[in-house]
Amino acid sequence: MDLASQRYHQPVKVRLSRIFAFTYIEIDATPETIVQRQDRASGRLMKAPENFLAHDDVRTVWAEARDGRRDFLRQAFASAAACLAVPAVLAQGLAVPGEGDPNILQLPAHSTGLGQGVATEGYGKPSRYEANVQRRQSPGLTQTRQASVSFAPLQSLFGIVTPSGLHFERHHQGWWDVDPTTHRLMVNGSDPAIVKTPKVFTMDDIMRLPSVSRFHFIECGANTGMEWGNVAVPTCQYTHGMLSCSEFTGVPLRTLLDFCGADWKRGRFVLAEGADGSSMTRTIPISLIESGEVLVAYGQNGEMLRPEHGYPLRLVVPGVQGVSWVKYLRRIELGDQPYGTKDETIHYVDLLPGGQHRQYSSTQEVKSVVTTPSGGQVLLEKGFHNISGLAWSGRGKIRRVDVSVDGGRNWREARLESPVLSKCLTRFNLDWVWKGDAALVQSRATDDTGQVQATYGQMRAVRGTRSIYHNNSIQTWWVQESGEVCNVQLS
Repeated sequence: MDLASQRYHQPVKVRLSRIFAFTYIEIDATPETIVQRQDRASGRLMKAPENFLAHDDVRTVWAEARDGRRDFLRQAFASAAACLAVPAVLAQGLAVPGEGDPNILQLPAHSTGLGQGVATEGYGKPSRYEANVQRRQSPGLTQTRQASVSFAPLQSLFGIVTPSGLHFERHHQGWWDVDPTTHRLMVNGSDPAIVKTPKVFTMDDIMRLPSVSRFHFIECGANTGMEWGNVAVPTCQYTHGMLSCSEFTGVPLRTLLDFCGADWKRGRFVLAEGADGSSMTRTIPISLIESGEVLVAYGQNGEMLRPEHGYPLRLVVPGVQGVSWVKYLRRIELGDQPYGTKDETIHYVDLLPGGQHRQYSSTQEVKSVVTTPSGGQVLLEKGFHNISGLAWSGRGKIRRVDVSVDGGRNWREARLESPVLSKCLTRFNLDWVWKGDAALVQSRATDDTGQVQATYGQMRAVRGTRSIYHNNSIQTWWVQESGEVCNVQLS
């Protein structure tokens, strides 16, 4: 299929007028020369440049976004990509024709010498060769580092679990390293009849109770929010990186409420309150708590929570937007009606085209994204490639993921890697032979309730283009003939 002509015909066309023309080449090179050089190197895919914005650059990007411009962001990304191309080649020990590969024929130092001792680092760290795989600060969402976001590098991860050190962050007043010996959790009712025996728990009290461990994804309600109006950011890290998945360990909130004598008939909502300076408070419907899903968690990925993630105690509310997973949890109140706090009436609401907005739409709907190939990467060779990505739903398990390489005209069912768990990330894969033609790569997820991921056209027909939250539209990556991959949108 000629995808170049497809862009100018119904029913699918690429919005080229406002697509960033990100480039990934040297100043005096062409895409063809880069591909020729990279053909000799190992691997078939060039990684996307990650750290293309310094902290001081974020204010510039924010100011440009306010004025309707993104020139600085585009230029910064192009510069970072150009710097990536040559070192990626020079770092390879290239074989000389007729002389063999020096990486095999010459023994390296680690094969002939004595390595470092056991437990040289008391807490293990990644290889120095992976030092560029990091969380990255928001390119323009917020002006202050304390009330900001860091994005997880989804395109560099495997499987479904996000390492704790790469887990995305969202803070409203900065993070704290709280002393667990002084931290307390109070459980009370809006009136004495709803909770008969209010209690204050220490961390020791909570950690003595029977615990459970479960895998769940957590996604910020604003994930992909910058893309509502049009293409805004270049890579998967920035389009979908307010998403992570971990094994959480803790005590079901139902257990604590039972311990305090909760009246389950009168108590229909819970107010969760955090101990940070933003006074983060959220209403949780009792139906989620009665199921036993909601956890008062102290563990993540086999260890205590990290300070950035709410140490020593946070709420885990599977399937619900991350703002409800209150960190530094200090109080639970059971009441008979929603509490209408500032972060559920003014913020985290869904703006509609007519000017009204919806409240308490907290469930994260079915969604997916292809992480390879994705924006900023470059396919280096024709032939076999593995299309891989992640799918998730706040309503249950992923039942199916379909992948298209022609902008949604034809779909093939992808393989789902096990385990496939409820309200958890699911990894999918699909074999693909790239012939060097342009391709529009998409994924479309379906969950076990029958919900199917929507297109941008379908979403905008209901939600318009000025919203922020709950954008679960189908993502499109444009693989160009040169192998470069860009973020585009279809309409």
